[in-house]
Parts: sequence; structure tokens; C-alpha cells
Amino acid sequence: MTNEEIVLRAMTELFINRDTSAIERYWGTPYVQHDPDLPDGKDALGDMVEQLPADFTYEPGMIAAKGDIVMLQSRTTGDGPKPLVVVDIFRVKDGKLVEHWDVAQEEVPATETKSGRPMFDSALSEK
Repeated sequence: MTNEEIVLRAMTELFINRDTSAIERYWGTPYVQHDPDLPDGKDALGDMVEQLPADFTYEPGMIAAKGDIVMLQSRTTGDGPKPLVVVDIFRVKDGKLVEHWDVAQEEVPATETKSGRPMFDSALSEK
């Protein structure tokens, strides 16, 4: 499995399927966290998923990798007043996610962007 496939499978199983057993399969120890709202270690991930609202959705989009770094763009809904477009950045080592950064921004509808283009396009993940 490529690093991109590992990240996509891990995030799909955890956030779409809400399968917290994915944490043991795909996240390594130690797990270094750069998100200011989460502590180091993978223990917080299970709690975070269990606390997601019933209407939470996770939609993966573009994915890119260079060496051991994988970036995955996604759209989430149900965890705030507006959809969020997120880029999660992972370092993968020996088939496990071992380090994480992220950047999140409220989604602006394409009709309100100066270019008229969307911030997120799930069709790009299929190219």
C-alpha cells in the first residue's frame, strides 16, 4: 500500500465509518500532534470521533504526497455552523501515521468567491 492509500484508508475508516479500531491499525506510537486543540498521542482520536455529532460528514478530496509526507484535503460538515475545508498533513513511517498538522478554513460557496470557483471539489480526488 502506498502512503497515500494508507492515509486515505485511515481517514475513511475513522471519520466516515467511525471505526475507532482503525486507530490501532493505522496510527503509530509515538503520534506527534501539531493541531493546537489535540494532545500528542493517539488516545484523543477515539474520544474525538465518539464525540462527533450524528450529522457529521467527512468527504475526502485531493491527495498529494512527497516521500513520507501526505496531504489530504477534505470537507467536513456538522461540526460547526459552516462546512470546513481542511488540509491534513501526515508523516507516515513504516506504514503508520506518526505525525500530523492541519489547516482548516470555513468553506465559501463558489458563488461568493472572486474567481467563481469552489474551494473544494471531490471530483478532483477521482482524477
